[in-house]
Amino acid sequence: MEQAILAGLYVYPVKSMKGIALDAATLTAKGLEHDRRWMAVRPDGRFLTQRDEPRLALIHTRLDELGVTLSRDGHGSISIPFASDGGAPLQTRVWQDDCAALDEGDEVSRWLSAALGKAESVRLVRMAAGFERPQSQPQRFGEDTTTVFADAAPFLVASESSLESLNRELQAQGHAPVPMNRFRPNIVVRGLRPFSEHRAAALAGEGWSIALVDHCVRCLVTTVDQETARRDPAREPYQTLRRLNPAPGEKSPPAFAQNAVLGSGAGARIAVGAALTLDA
Repeated sequence: MEQAILAGLYVYPVKSMKGIALDAATLTAKGLEHDRRWMAVRPDGRFLTQRDEPRLALIHTRLDELGVTLSRDGHGSISIPFASDGGAPLQTRVWQDDCAALDEGDEVSRWLSAALGKAESVRLVRMAAGFERPQSQPQRFGEDTTTVFADAAPFLVASESSLESLNRELQAQGHAPVPMNRFRPNIVVRGLRPFSEHRAAALAGEGWSIALVDHCVRCLVTTVDQETARRDPAREPYQTLRRLNPAPGEKSPPAFAQNAVLGSGAGARIAVGAALTLDA
């Protein structure tokens, strides 16, 4: 058992847009409250992420009691309420998972398309009321685990010491260190041994626990500077991470952070600075 501190909490209200640092958050079975509740899609309904459109990183998100506001420098802002007015149904897919969604409308689409500099229409969708996303990988995350628009599991847990280890390797090779936002975690912990999160079974605080179920296999989104939306020409930190921490059972991709599912404590509030335990 290792002792740790909860060092950071982050939600990403719209998949692949800028995240929000929180002092406290509510645990739900689908992840931190308000995490990845919306998603940008192409005209044919396919999901759009920084893999194909890195400028999504330039769109800020802000939450208040009414909903989420999107903004980008030079493009103003637009607000989307939590309460849906029953937008047009739209079928979309996140990897292998078919999802019933609701379109947020033409005004939002026009703003989003312009903010991304896209000639084609980009739509913003939310999950349809009452729809439960099917679990296409029960062997990884469990039969009953569901998320909204996250790539994989409901939570992503990262360790500051693992990032420090990666940055030492990057700097030793003459590359610049990278911030944690390259990896877009939900929960960041301090005080662990580097990469020990991969060998643990659970992370727990007072009144709650989450099961650490699977390495997060990384892609080239890690090479996108989240402040400028530019891809690193040397494909760092991806290349260094491949050597430092290869994903088990994979031919080449690296791992960073751990996919996690709720064990207990739905509805619990967790806060930065809280004491945690990492259980083997």
